[in-house]
Amino acid sequence: MLPSGPYTPTEGEHAIASGLTVRFDGEDGRTLLVDVAKMALPGWHTAVAEALALALGATGRSRTLSSAKGLVTRVRSMLRSLSELPDPPTGPPMLETAHLQSVYNQRRITQKDVYAWRGIALFGQFLTLPPLVDTVNSSVIDYTCRQIGQTRIGQPGYSDGEFDRILSAARSDITALRNRIRLSEAAIGQTGEQEGLEGDKELVAIAESGVVPPSRSFSAHVVRLELASRLYMTIRDLAPMLVLMVALTGRNIETIKELPWEHRIMETRAVEVRVIKRRRGNHRWFETATWEIGPPGRELHYPGGLYLLLHELTTRSRNTSGSASVWSIWRSGHNTGLRGIEEHFDPFARELTATAINLAGWRTRHCLHADVVDGTRPAPLAVTGNRIKTTADVRRTKQIGGHLPSAARSNTIPVLFRNYLRGDPTTQEWAHTVVAAAVSDAESSALAAHRRALHAAGGTLNVQPERSATNPHGDTPPTHADAADTAWSACKDHEHHPATGRSCRASFLDCFHCGNCVITPDHLPGLLGLLDALAERRDQLSEADWWVRYGPTWAAIRHDVLSKFNRSEILAATEIKPTDALLDLVESPWEQI
Repeated sequence: MLPSGPYTPTEGEHAIASGLTVRFDGEDGRTLLVDVAKMALPGWHTAVAEALALALGATGRSRTLSSAKGLVTRVRSMLRSLSELPDPPTGPPMLETAHLQSVYNQRRITQKDVYAWRGIALFGQFLTLPPLVDTVNSSVIDYTCRQIGQTRIGQPGYSDGEFDRILSAARSDITALRNRIRLSEAAIGQTGEQEGLEGDKELVAIAESGVVPPSRSFSAHVVRLELASRLYMTIRDLAPMLVLMVALTGRNIETIKELPWEHRIMETRAVEVRVIKRRRGNHRWFETATWEIGPPGRELHYPGGLYLLLHELTTRSRNTSGSASVWSIWRSGHNTGLRGIEEHFDPFARELTATAINLAGWRTRHCLHADVVDGTRPAPLAVTGNRIKTTADVRRTKQIGGHLPSAARSNTIPVLFRNYLRGDPTTQEWAHTVVAAAVSDAESSALAAHRRALHAAGGTLNVQPERSATNPHGDTPPTHADAADTAWSACKDHEHHPATGRSCRASFLDCFHCGNCVITPDHLPGLLGLLDALAERRDQLSEADWWVRYGPTWAAIRHDVLSKFNRSEILAATEIKPTDALLDLVESPWEQI
């Protein structure tokens, strides 16, 4: 909505609050205050503050706290590196390519080339913002646009065995979590419904107030944690829940951390949730996800069912903490000085990089190991959200037959391929199998088309390898001294086509499907040159067009011609095969357009 009448920004909406202090207000509700005066090279401060104000403002590309922190960190690191040079640039106009090259050489000592250059390339993007772009030499900005090192490839996913072990461990933990909370809820309900029924009075008091009472025992922290875990999710429950949510929904772990508690159930079959999709820029910030609920008792196998279970398990804590997301857990305030209802909180409210998620510890508790390779000892399995999402994307892509437009749900097709599928060994192995099967099917179809055409025009090819005076059946091979040479073979009766009985007007490529065709060892070099020309055409046409135009001819030569010659004859012909296979002259000019 737009304001009516003249618009005057209120205090706090300006990117620069005062002097060299830049305030960031992200679209994720998180804020950041950047003090540029504490950075190196004072001569850069004013220009850097104004550029940061644009980058972190409402029209900038950094719209979340994590992206804003990343930009500020890169700028601060680059200014510090420039200040440590023997002749540092005291202001933007003094920056030269030699300064950036020196920084790059220093970083290459401890980093790979691609990572050492990435910071410089990203700093070059920052230099394109005003007023820096008006003061920095354009050759410096052009210098930062170079590509150094290999293209970044995302982490590979897990093998089927590794992924199944991860899911099994997560489901076992969540099953125990669900059972203990539902059992406590049932005990509370029985105590409240029937007077005189012996129930857990302490649990009832905690459920009504949300406060876990203190303990005077020696291990008070452990006692309180055990008591609170009977009604609330705790920090230990975050890891398996996040792992399984990412695996079932196929969403980034950052999106899962910001799931809202508001949702809509559609005819008890699916749940509709408005999720946050963290894209650069102001477009498509929110998306609506529809997840299948699944049958009762199978909520750990369907994304919608798991979301509703998470919503159920966090309801009591969320009512106490007032969390705006679906996440709300109980944590002990012994070390932080928190008491009472303040021990209920959203672990991802302040920032998404919550250190409380101990995936490594969760992996250790379940003894998760990678697959054994070449008899080596199994290594601990690194459990990360990115690899889990990659595996989920790979499985979904394989299930729908590799159709990327259907497989791309939370990412675009280029991002799905570049960051998730391209570097995954499971995807590569599966793709090789699919391509090999597709090529085999195409070859079989082409060979069948050749056999049908040959059956209608004579039935057999006259291939005369001249290995001996008689063929394997003892018959004397026929000779056709009067056969006229064509482009790659000979024709024994050009005036009478076997199918029509009239003068032949077919292409020379169709000779290989005709009973009048005669092939001798003298034609073998030209046939090998024709195969090379057909291979070159494969780079110029799509795979489907190539098989339609040249597939039957290629199959005829490979299966019905070359199979009649021995290896020594083919090797001898290879040495004298022509480079020009006459294919350009045989085809009509308009066929090359």
